[in-house]
Amino acid sequence: MATVEALQALVLQTLDKQNVIENSKDLKLNDQPVEQLALLGALNSLKSKDMVDYTSIDREAWTLTAEGQQLADQGSHEARVFDAVPAGEEGIAMADVLSRLGDAAKIGQGKAFKNKWLSKKGSNLVRLVDSIVDQTQLDLKQVQTEGTLQDAKVLTDLKKRKLVEKQKITSFNVVKGPEFSLEIKKEATDITYEMLQSGEWKNASFKKYNFDAAGLPPNGGHLHPLMKVRQEFREIFFEMGFEEMPTNCFAESSFWNFDALFQPQQHPARDAHDTFFLKDPATTDRFPRELMEKIKNTHENGGDTGSIGYNYKWKEDDAGKMLLRTHTTAVSSYMLYKLAEQTKAQGFFKPAKYFSIDRVFRNESVDATHLAEFHQIEGVIADKNLTLGNLIGFMDVFFKKMGMDKIRFKPTYNPYTEPSMEIFSYHEGLKKWVEIGNSGLFRPEMLGPLGLPSDVRVVAWGLGLERPTMVKYGINNIRDLLGHKVNISMIKEYPVCRLDKKMGKELIGLSQD
Repeated sequence: MATVEALQALVLQTLDKQNVIENSKDLKLNDQPVEQLALLGALNSLKSKDMVDYTSIDREAWTLTAEGQQLADQGSHEARVFDAVPAGEEGIAMADVLSRLGDAAKIGQGKAFKNKWLSKKGSNLVRLVDSIVDQTQLDLKQVQTEGTLQDAKVLTDLKKRKLVEKQKITSFNVVKGPEFSLEIKKEATDITYEMLQSGEWKNASFKKYNFDAAGLPPNGGHLHPLMKVRQEFREIFFEMGFEEMPTNCFAESSFWNFDALFQPQQHPARDAHDTFFLKDPATTDRFPRELMEKIKNTHENGGDTGSIGYNYKWKEDDAGKMLLRTHTTAVSSYMLYKLAEQTKAQGFFKPAKYFSIDRVFRNESVDATHLAEFHQIEGVIADKNLTLGNLIGFMDVFFKKMGMDKIRFKPTYNPYTEPSMEIFSYHEGLKKWVEIGNSGLFRPEMLGPLGLPSDVRVVAWGLGLERPTMVKYGINNIRDLLGHKVNISMIKEYPVCRLDKKMGKELIGLSQD
């Protein structure tokens, strides 16, 4: 098959000699007719450079089928059968002709009898004439050359024999373009770093975009394993009557991320070694001023909560620092504030259950089990007179739905919950208890400034998403699950997630901390 370069050279040289190519079907390369489909590719390439222009010439023509081409090259079935029969009265056995010619003998025998070239003598075939003219082969060669026959009856017969078929043939009328030249200039497809550095891009000729070109059909979409496990957790929350919190904003103020949670401004978590602070915008003052004053007083002296606070000078500048949220509890504090506003507007308190599963960011050293960004699963229940017993009871139900039926709790410290508990599950494989999350009751110093009624308590708990996903799908390195090292084929091949007893008993260290 001729190369694109050879066809381009043929077109340009022909145009240089005669200014126009009336019909490209007449073009020949190395004394062979040019395949028009291959020529179209060469013409499109030249046209994109404005070197030529062309219009299509469509016509209908008769062409040979694969069998017709074979007969044009080797002779018709009937002629081949005739040639297989020797001259003389003895002839040849039909079985011998069949073994020599195969299926062609069966087809050709009838045609040879009809043409009165052969006859039967006992079980043998004998010639009736000394020589023949293979008109079928001649007709097929004429169709191959001219695309038709004068005798319509013969064409119909050849069509019935499935030796010819009518096809739409496209060829081209080609003329010179405004940039016609015998030399094809190489066009750049992209601006490279080297071109920018040298200034070559100013004089370079760039290839035009073909906006009409058909792209490759996209493959079907696939859910990431994290999203599969995330959906399974979401179903558990929805089944238990929770409402999903809006956590689609990753950038947050220190006010909602730390101050509203009664986390002191000198807390180590606010250090740049633990938190990603933004440069632009670096600060914000877009938080409720009345709420800010209440939170300021609570931090400094306890405000109206009965606490003594932290006894330091609270700074609005520190609260206004923008950061990538370190936990979704920043959204929980905002949702509780909105719940308090709703309670004031309605005149009564309505219990609420909120949850979120979304991305958070911490300035961590990345290793096989830690990332600088990960997903936090968080649940919050606000109701009157909740106790630690309510939290433990709910945790037992929640984790059993995940497949973990052996749960323990251990007292711990959190800046914004009191009492606080770490959650442990018994690992059957390791034969020991492992931490899977954290929980507690939000402190009065956090809830009081938000405006919730004094008898409303809020229980909360949180865990990670990545590590249960790693256990579920047998992934040993968290960087193989999320980040630039992820194998895309893994996303296509992993099955849907179903949390089960086996998975629950194998969960290790679900929280990032």
